[in-house]
Amino acid sequence: MEKQKSLKVNFIMNAILTMSSFIFPLITFPYVSRVLLPVGTGKVSFANSVLTYFAMFAQLGIPTYGIRACSKVRDNKEELNKTVHEIFLINLIMSVLTYLVFLVCLVAVPRFRQDYALFLILSSTLFFNVIGMEWMYKALEQYTYIAIRSIIFKILGLVIMFAFVREQKDYVIYGGITIFAAVGSNIFNFINAHKYISMKPLKQHDLKRHMKPILTFFAMSVATTVYTNLDVAMLGFIKDDAEVGFYNAAVRIKTILVSMVTSLGTVLLPRASYYIENNMKEEFLRITKKALNFVLIVATPMMLYFMLYASDGIYLLSGTAYTNAILPMQLIMPTLFFIGMSNVLGMQMLVPLGRERTVLHSVVAGAVVDLVINILLIPRLGASGAAIGTVVAEAVVWIYQLITLRDMVVDSYKKMQYHKILAGLVLGTAGSYWVKMLSFPKWEYFFRLLCTACLFFGIYFLFLYITRETFTKEIADGFLGKLKAKLHR
Repeated sequence: MEKQKSLKVNFIMNAILTMSSFIFPLITFPYVSRVLLPVGTGKVSFANSVLTYFAMFAQLGIPTYGIRACSKVRDNKEELNKTVHEIFLINLIMSVLTYLVFLVCLVAVPRFRQDYALFLILSSTLFFNVIGMEWMYKALEQYTYIAIRSIIFKILGLVIMFAFVREQKDYVIYGGITIFAAVGSNIFNFINAHKYISMKPLKQHDLKRHMKPILTFFAMSVATTVYTNLDVAMLGFIKDDAEVGFYNAAVRIKTILVSMVTSLGTVLLPRASYYIENNMKEEFLRITKKALNFVLIVATPMMLYFMLYASDGIYLLSGTAYTNAILPMQLIMPTLFFIGMSNVLGMQMLVPLGRERTVLHSVVAGAVVDLVINILLIPRLGASGAAIGTVVAEAVVWIYQLITLRDMVVDSYKKMQYHKILAGLVLGTAGSYWVKMLSFPKWEYFFRLLCTACLFFGIYFLFLYITRETFTKEIADGFLGKLKAKLHR
């Protein structure tokens, strides 16, 4: 019971962390997009996409491998201490080597020299990633700590941004603030680490034992980074900064929604690894079944809603200058479902089972498909072509993993109540779509989204509860039961 309660707390704290990641750009991006315009936001987005590749090499596959490796030995303090020290040392060595290569590229590549200061500031993320040791905190399920310190730095970043980002030329300052808000708190991670491990250097290290799995996870990271950041990089080289800005507006909204859909899978990875290590197969299958159901019930209405109301979402967050971002946003929304499902099958099932090579193969297949479609469509369709490539790539990843795990998950998929979910989507659409015909004198896009969201999601979830959809009813009954218990005290 205590473990189950802990898992619920982890999910709630991770949901709060996810919501903070949603609220921060919700507040900042409407302001920033109007001040920096598509060119300014495009410059920052392009530089971030390039730095993502350098961060990928610096991190190897440590962000995911570290969670699995540490969660397996978290009950053995001596082994945990040794594991953390060795993984940290590997990360440090690779980050130093990668940064040296980055400095050479910064001088040698003309496209990078154009925004020398921006690239240099954003490169600090390589340092913050090393000292953050986020993988250790997630393995130990310290989600409350992660959420609190992250929210504090996001609030500080928000204040600094409104104070210093005033003109289009301030895109360099904006880039620095995004790094501060996202990973600045990693300094406290390093200071706080002594509570869980000894900070004294080890006399002997066995780095070799980690290299093979780390390189496998690194290969996964390479393939994933290729098809999640290749779109922006190719748009920047083939098209221009404005086109990158349009695509970035669509992707920003998609990224926020994806983080909400995958929030459950994030907290389940260390727990699933723990169950597998301790031969608790029934518990492992139980939580994965619930995770798949969660993704289906949450991702499908989000996907449909933001396809229907894409224009209001874009205009609210980015302004009327981003009209060309509406179609890319509509096209990219199905990734909510595909990424949500592959996150459960890959990160929560295949990785804890030690089958990361299967995840690698699926991601490589997606990367190849994305590259081919981008080459064919970006020159003609720009941001819309990049969106199509991303959707098809994510679908390929999910289908590959689904086929591989069909014996374990086919029963879970069969028992999902698709007809109830489809009926709920139809009713939610019908009950909210008429609001599009209304005219609001002020804050038109905000009030239209507020009204349609309340109607769409309210009708959808109410219908699922009334028709006794299994997962929805279980969650609602649990919440109502606790509420009644508190009222009777």
